[in-house]
Amino acid sequence: MSIMTLGINHRSASLDVREQVAFAPEQMVTALNAACAAIGCTELVILSTCNRTELIAAFDGRHQEFNGAVPLLQWLSDYHRVVIDELEHCSYVYRDLEVVRHMINVASGLDSMVLGEPQIFGQLKSAYAVAQEAKTVGSDLSRVFQHVFSTAKKVRTDTAIGENPVSVAFAAVQLAKHIFADLSQSKALLIGAGETIELVARHLRENGVSSVVVANRTLGRAEQLANQFNAEAILLSDVPAYLLEADIVISSTASQLPILGKGAVEQALKHRRHRPIFMVDIAVPRDIEAQVGELADIYLYTIDDLKEVIDENLKSRANEVRRADEIINHGVQQFDRQNRALSAIDIMKAYRSKSEQTRDEEIQKAKRLLEKGNDPEQVMVSLARSLTNKLIHAPSIKLKEAGANGDTVLVDWSKQLLDLTEEDINQNEKL
Repeated sequence: MSIMTLGINHRSASLDVREQVAFAPEQMVTALNAACAAIGCTELVILSTCNRTELIAAFDGRHQEFNGAVPLLQWLSDYHRVVIDELEHCSYVYRDLEVVRHMINVASGLDSMVLGEPQIFGQLKSAYAVAQEAKTVGSDLSRVFQHVFSTAKKVRTDTAIGENPVSVAFAAVQLAKHIFADLSQSKALLIGAGETIELVARHLRENGVSSVVVANRTLGRAEQLANQFNAEAILLSDVPAYLLEADIVISSTASQLPILGKGAVEQALKHRRHRPIFMVDIAVPRDIEAQVGELADIYLYTIDDLKEVIDENLKSRANEVRRADEIINHGVQQFDRQNRALSAIDIMKAYRSKSEQTRDEEIQKAKRLLEKGNDPEQVMVSLARSLTNKLIHAPSIKLKEAGANGDTVLVDWSKQLLDLTEEDINQNEKL
């Protein structure tokens, strides 16, 4: 097995590029099957979040010398209709054990914009579940993912890396406090109803915002979230009307097209007599057209603009990162040992199968001799002698060759493999 990850994330690429290669949830199953067919990989998982798009692929033994990164990149370029040169300069590739290390870092929140953020663990599990549904995951990637999940849980349990993380939602509300002196007098319009918007609503409430409206594609989900915070629920189609009174707009949906355009915001500003609107677009692809940021009295921030607030979180967590790295190093080494043990198990299975075939042949031969009336005791002795000779024949030949060639390493290793002590060898020499 050879495994590989091709990725583009918030460190390697701008938001403009990341939103071009993002996958909508409804695209994922067909994309997985299309990619497997085009790339020639045996297994594939696609992880797509606001901060990253990663293709995790497994190739069989025939691809050991195969540069899988090229077809992975080519497929990503073709699928999203993005010039391959643009992706090549901002993508990264990991192979084999480095894939395992990288995935544990991702699942633990160590590779996130928000150090230790918990959502990515669930997103990675969801990506794996979707690949299972698409039947693009087999035994190889299953072993990798199960080990990644297990080690990432240990990182989160044994370190404080995920305790009170400065989330994107928290950073968005902190920025709002720089724009409005008193948030309690502000009205908030939240677009979307996922985990991030739920966190935003909680932080807004904690900072005194009492007027909150939640807009979503489905009213039921908006109502579920709104009920938690005594907020109002509306449909996305109602957003332009509610924008007239909104001082704070924070959006995070999975829409592939912008939800708020420049025209709708201009109309709202005229009605508001140019009272400012603070906007944060956390979505990838973006929910709010970039041109909205050109309007006077609009303070528009994207997820990348929140980095400065979030970076402060990194400084206070250096010790936890070091502890997490130790756990990850151990986890990678453990996976490597397990992986190498699997190859030994395959050899053991093959050797057992071959030995059992030899045994069955000798038993059949003994049965024929018994049917002819041969002495049972002599048949048993003959069976034991013949079986022993056949089982030790190949190892004996290889040991003789090793001795003749001066291969002392193989000779010494054979003592361990055959469980022979110096006393066993010395006794045999006396015979």
